[in-house]
Amino acid sequence: MSDMDAHLLIVDDDERIRDLLKKFLMRNGFLVTAARDAAHARRVLSGLDFDMIVMDVMMPGEDGVSLTRALRETHTTPILLLTAKGETEHRIAGLEAGADDYLAKPFEPKELLLRINAILRRMPETPAEETTAKILNLGPIRYDIERGEMWQGEDPVRLTATENQLMKIFSAQPGEPISRAKLVEDLGRDKGQAQERAVDVQITRLRRKIEQDPKQPRYLQTVRGAGYMLAPD
Repeated sequence: MSDMDAHLLIVDDDERIRDLLKKFLMRNGFLVTAARDAAHARRVLSGLDFDMIVMDVMMPGEDGVSLTRALRETHTTPILLLTAKGETEHRIAGLEAGADDYLAKPFEPKELLLRINAILRRMPETPAEETTAKILNLGPIRYDIERGEMWQGEDPVRLTATENQLMKIFSAQPGEPISRAKLVEDLGRDKGQAQERAVDVQITRLRRKIEQDPKQPRYLQTVRGAGYMLAPD
């Protein structure tokens, strides 16, 4: 996907911030739609598809974390949450709910732009030509590496952009442990313990989708002192 073709949905109850974000992102080549709260966002999403949602956590009524959790039941659209600087618990809750990334306010507009572009680059693209399918089997789960698609029997398994990127990283090195620091780097995140903790959250969510018993993982294993390893059949 070309970042410049992307259609973004901005969800923020602060009209000033909403308008500033919309103008800034439009100047940088994006198509932008804005919603004033979760209810407004739901109405917009019922009629339009978006390439990404940028959403404030603290909103009157339904908050951003709750809306993220609800959207993940039917949407795989990448979600970037905006949180107040000290709201660590909201960031973790947002990732557990299915968000792809978060950005603490106040932030530099350029950093927002970099985060958006990084997430969009992680979205799988449909190959222009049919290629030989490369399939990983994880028990009843099948993962098509080329297409970035996961299936359980005939049913698709919905993956977020970050979950899909993790699967591609692990699929490139099956049977080899990858450190948390390397996963942070490959995901295009800033280094640090907070980001490693965020990776742990994403691994936990991914395990729920591929493991029969996520607490005793068979396929996405923890290798003590070395990181995580994908062990397909």
